[in-house]
Amino acid sequence: MAANDLIRLEHITQSFGKQERKFIAIQDVNLTLNEGEFVVLLGPSGSGKSTLLRIITGLQRPSEGQVIYHGKPLLGVNPSAAIVFQSFALFPWLTVQENVEVALKARGVARQERIQRTTALLDKVGLDGFETAYPRELSGGMRQKVGFARAMAVEPELLCLDEPFSALDVLSAESLRNELLELWQSGDIPTKLILMVTHNIEEAVLMADRIIIMDKHPGRIVADFPVALPHPRDRKAPQFLELVDNAYSILAGQTQPEHLEMGSAPGEPGLTRALPHVEVSAISGMLERLELESADIYRLREELELDSDHLLRLTEACELLGFATVRQGDITITPLGQTFAEASILARKEILASRIRRLPLFRWLLALINAAKDKYLDWDVVITALELEFPSDEAERQLSTAINWARYAELFAYDDDEAVIYLPEDSPTPAVS
Repeated sequence: MAANDLIRLEHITQSFGKQERKFIAIQDVNLTLNEGEFVVLLGPSGSGKSTLLRIITGLQRPSEGQVIYHGKPLLGVNPSAAIVFQSFALFPWLTVQENVEVALKARGVARQERIQRTTALLDKVGLDGFETAYPRELSGGMRQKVGFARAMAVEPELLCLDEPFSALDVLSAESLRNELLELWQSGDIPTKLILMVTHNIEEAVLMADRIIIMDKHPGRIVADFPVALPHPRDRKAPQFLELVDNAYSILAGQTQPEHLEMGSAPGEPGLTRALPHVEVSAISGMLERLELESADIYRLREELELDSDHLLRLTEACELLGFATVRQGDITITPLGQTFAEASILARKEILASRIRRLPLFRWLLALINAAKDKYLDWDVVITALELEFPSDEAERQLSTAINWARYAELFAYDDDEAVIYLPEDSPTPAVS
């Protein structure tokens, strides 16, 4: 172990479910984190970033592999670590002062020392004068400052941040980022390593000394590189834009042959391809923009006013449907995508119906509906089957997305009152082959 190594992950794998239908959230992650680093785990939703964070802090035990902390295996919760979550997680019945003191009280710190340390921390994060305020009296940014103060009150060696700015408005998030960087760079906090999870690419390049990019299905590390730019960083500088473009290129990947892009259906050998969680209207808007010309994916984020995670899901959906291809960070509309963008509403429905019939998840759903009594299929039946392929919350998102796409294409319908999926009476039974 090198002198400045703080954490080492050795062959970390996290899986859920039964052996025969196991869902792998993270697969064979090996990683070393060093003292003095501000490291960002960057990746799309579902890539296992937050799961990996919980494993690193000892809040979750991996299915395989081990976490080495200061050269020794980590057993249980790491007492030298603290986490700030995206939801403010404050006790509404406690004042700002009391919310921060909670962490110190839990560690047996004497009352007078608790008061002194809390007062000093609130001053550092700009909350002096609000000690007696309740969370309901504070803005989102101020509530998150209380979360930071509570985490730093225990003087953690490792400070973990799980998308801490995602619930804030743009201006509050920007202000809090700058204040955190100021505390870190000034040495005013005893923390030796900051590890932050985000899906915001610009945020990662803005703050990190080192970026580790994760991809999904299963969660794994696909890139690890330093960010050697001085602070404060200029978002318009060529070097900054180059790093952002590179990160988008890695995350967007490259369009694969159709049989690889589509994956398999539930119950079939191979990986069940998840549907990107986007609305059909958003896909239409993306294609209408691409109808004009190919585009750098990262430049579309600002133009379309989307966060990077949503933009990457849109890109994935266009690829999956055969409406666009991706190569080296550029997205290009296909002839089919061009036809869709120029078509009338009814023609778009027909095109989308023909495309989603080809997707394994829809083939599987249509087969289930056709096999069901009176061609009415209960929501719970589908969810139970999908939970063999995905975690419970993801199974629900998959079915919701499938219903949204199918309703637009008039492929099948959904009755929310009865929670059933069915074939419209005036529609012919779709082919499932």
